[in-house]
Amino acid sequence: MSVTTKGPLPAEPYDVTVVGAGVVGSAIARELAGHHRLRVALVEASGDVGDGTSKANTAILHTGFDAVPGSLEARLVREGSRLLAAYAAESGIPVEPVGALLIAWDEEQLAALPGLLKKAERNGYDEARIIGADEVRAREPHLGEGALGALDVPGESIICPWTTTLAYATQAVREGVDLHLNCTVEKVGSSPPGGSECHELTTPRGVVRTRYLINAAGLHADALDRRVLGRGAFTVTPRRGQLIVFDKLARDLVSHILLPVPTALGKGVLVAPTVYGNVLLGPTAEELDDRRATGTTGEGLAGLRAKGRRILPALLDEEVTAVYAGLRAATEHDDYQIHGSPEERYITVGGIRSTGLTASMAIAEYVVGLLAEAAGPDLDLTVAGNLDPVSMPNLGEAFLRPYQRADLIATDSAYGSIVCHCERVTRGEIRDALISTVPPGSLDGLRRRTRARGGRCQGFYCGAAVRELFDGWGESGAAR
Repeated sequence: MSVTTKGPLPAEPYDVTVVGAGVVGSAIARELAGHHRLRVALVEASGDVGDGTSKANTAILHTGFDAVPGSLEARLVREGSRLLAAYAAESGIPVEPVGALLIAWDEEQLAALPGLLKKAERNGYDEARIIGADEVRAREPHLGEGALGALDVPGESIICPWTTTLAYATQAVREGVDLHLNCTVEKVGSSPPGGSECHELTTPRGVVRTRYLINAAGLHADALDRRVLGRGAFTVTPRRGQLIVFDKLARDLVSHILLPVPTALGKGVLVAPTVYGNVLLGPTAEELDDRRATGTTGEGLAGLRAKGRRILPALLDEEVTAVYAGLRAATEHDDYQIHGSPEERYITVGGIRSTGLTASMAIAEYVVGLLAEAAGPDLDLTVAGNLDPVSMPNLGEAFLRPYQRADLIATDSAYGSIVCHCERVTRGEIRDALISTVPPGSLDGLRRRTRARGGRCQGFYCGAAVRELFDGWGESGAAR
């Protein structure tokens, strides 16, 4: 297994290369890893997996009840939800089945609920039902005044998006996929010049040669399409979503994912618990031109607070732990843009919005199916081998953490030595992350693997200790 962050790249061509190590690209690499004869590479511009759109997901495992019936997205979200729920249980990815309430705040929204119920049924989800204002109030007593009713969707869950991406990448690498980080694709050509044997991806670290290419580049998927195909079927318009994370003391204020009636711009502003014990308010939906505009704004956060006060007034009295923003890869189309170009030995995986986390495993199966059709006997993807299971560290509050496990502490005292007291992260967990199959390349990456520095003090008290551990183990993996 191989993870590289610097230095020259292998000269030998790969059979398949996936560009983009977000949750979808990593899931595709994992799916390909079952075909052990293939040489597969996963190439990422950033220094870590899941470091782009995937890290700012709203962390919901959807049922697909509100997708456009008959769309590819509806099908893949429905299938992916089942696949990811099973995979999470097997791999230790924290999931909490809290359910969702889609709240109607006025007569127009109330009148829309029967249509949404029918849409859920057309999407194969039969557990939704409309409930009245009294039941809504009984189930969410801290809800703001004026709720007229809701669509109850009990199958919606919250999930850890960071661990999901990391689990995919870890399993892929352990099964032989080469993960090359810090490899921005700057140019695409072919080898030999004018020929069609291999794609040549020029990166700052050298050239990646590959017979087949899968574009899972998220915000940059349209640009890569144009480089490879000379054309594009869609344009990515970054849609910024700003979010506010409230302190764990707010967790008792809300039991369900609270959704508004959706609009053309998305699912709207929600209030949801997180598996880490916090409460999330957001996201905004701002269409931008800048694909790097991941900063928050005073206007955006003020708008969120105004909407949050309507939904859950007491939430606004709680302490804010963090604010952040992410960019979703929206396009002019209402559906995922997944296309095969057999003559170019190329597959586009674009237009994957926030539902991509839920759909990731089904997208991976679908894409490998397209690749099998395109390649035929050239790659022979008819039969996949089994993958050794992975066991990911638990970041969820609904399950025992290492500091709570006397059996674990008895075998290794590092699990009883708390470094980050806000999030109760131990020295043993930080050590494990730093010497793991896909180690973090930064303190932010370490936070996504352990929650260290992610609590209410944001590293004010533990930052120096965490930094010392990070520098001590670093890239060498040499414990001290």
